[in-house]
Amino acid sequence: PKVDLSQIEQTNRTGYPAPFDQPVSGRWQHPIGDAVGLTELGARHVVLEPGAWSSQRHWHDGEDELLVMISGRAVLVEDEGETELVAGDIVAWPMGVRNGHHLTNRGSGPCSFFCVGAGSNIGGGYSDIDMLFTADGSYVHKDGTPY
Repeated sequence: PKVDLSQIEQTNRTGYPAPFDQPVSGRWQHPIGDAVGLTELGARHVVLEPGAWSSQRHWHDGEDELLVMISGRAVLVEDEGETELVAGDIVAWPMGVRNGHHLTNRGSGPCSFFCVGAGSNIGGGYSDIDMLFTADGSYVHKDGTPY
C-alpha cells in the first residue's frame, strides 16, 4: 500500500489542444491513482515549475476535487479572485459548482501539491476559453463542435 513516487513515471503530457497546452508545459505529474489501480478515486502528485499553470481554469460537473499544498507557493485563481497557497493549505471544490479554478506558480522555484478527485467523470468546462471536456475525455467547443 505504500506508494513510492520514484517508481511512478513523472509526465508532463496533456490532452489540451494548442494553444491551451502551453501554460501547462511546466507541470509535471505522478499519476498515482492510475499507477496503483484505483478505480473510483483519482490521485496525483504535481510539481509546477516557475511560470507553469496546473491546468486551464476549469470545473467538474461530476467530480469532487481536493488539493493539498506540499511545498513552495502557488496562487489559486478562481472566479472570485486570487488566494496565495503555501505548504499545508487545503482547498476543495464540490462537483457541479462552476467555479473555474487553477493554480499558477508565480515564484522563482518549484511548488508541489497533491490532488485527489472522486465521482463520475461526466465532464466539465473552462471559464476563460471556448472549451468543454466530455466524459470520454475529448475536448469540444462550447457549441459542441470537436477540437
